[in-house]
Amino acid sequence: MKHDSKIYVAGHIGLVGSSLIRNLRKQGFSNIVTRSLKELDLTRQADTEAFFDSEKPEYVFLAAAKVGGIHANNTYKAQFIYDNIIIASNVINSAHRSGVKKLLNLGSSCIYPRSAPQPLEEEYLLTGPLEQTNEPYAVAKIAAIKMCRYYNEEYGTDFVSVMPTNLYGPNDNFNLETSHVLPALLRKFHLAKLTSEGNQDQIKKDIEIFGKIPEDLPLNKDKVLLWGTGSPLREFLYSDDLAEACIMIMRKYSAKDIGEFVNIGAGKDIPIKEIAEIIAKIVGFSGDISWDASKPDGTPKKLMDISRIKKLGWQPKIDIKTGLKKYYGWYLEKSGLKPNHIE
Repeated sequence: MKHDSKIYVAGHIGLVGSSLIRNLRKQGFSNIVTRSLKELDLTRQADTEAFFDSEKPEYVFLAAAKVGGIHANNTYKAQFIYDNIIIASNVINSAHRSGVKKLLNLGSSCIYPRSAPQPLEEEYLLTGPLEQTNEPYAVAKIAAIKMCRYYNEEYGTDFVSVMPTNLYGPNDNFNLETSHVLPALLRKFHLAKLTSEGNQDQIKKDIEIFGKIPEDLPLNKDKVLLWGTGSPLREFLYSDDLAEACIMIMRKYSAKDIGEFVNIGAGKDIPIKEIAEIIAKIVGFSGDISWDASKPDGTPKKLMDISRIKKLGWQPKIDIKTGLKKYYGWYLEKSGLKPNHIE
């Protein structure tokens, strides 16, 4: 991949896509193609094929997806499996039809069986039942991995897949009905802090920017109520670390070098309860944290084995506390506040 190569980033406004754009530009890549959802709906096959036939990108980062946390995955099961399968199918097949040199498909660590041994090695795929709360999304992501593999085998394409762990960073989804755990935690603590300060104007602004507050989430200045028990262990990777890994793979390695797919993670996990305490401190919330054990915890532990990606020459740079401070700093700037009180 040369600096003037034509690169299409599908899903460029999201957490992963926007990080890919930032880091591609930082590394000197300037011929980057993007399309908004209004300009191109990747669930429509004819439109997707017409785009590829017209633009003829040389390299494709497939970061477009319908994503969400436990609540969203459990509520919108049909939407999650349909949208993600159709997006992957349309982009992968169109890339083949138009002669794309290389495609990098981004998956998710939820592809692994719920009770797989830890840490999760690439070979554990399809060795047991999936976690039920996100099975539709996982099935779609597994289908995309297999599509890339079999297109390579049948058509000689160079389509690689990477499986990131839980991600966070700028342009994350902070909608409390559909977000993953980290953005949900950060926003809940931030709103509680604003409530304790009596800052109703800023709460209104927060709702305008990041979405409405669910009716079953009353704002409390003294306490934040969180889902589950706080006991599950999770691994978190800052989005810029992922972007650097993806760009390195696109530049240096082919599918034959990495196998069916490769894990990308932080190599360390941490209890959700501890993450909540760290975020509360960074945000400056001094009230109580309580847990609703009637809500699902999801998979008990999910740690990626990243030995394969390390052998390729990559390792994470941003530790969780540093990343969370950067994360909250971005959130405050997006909210029109100065990030000058982050601990």
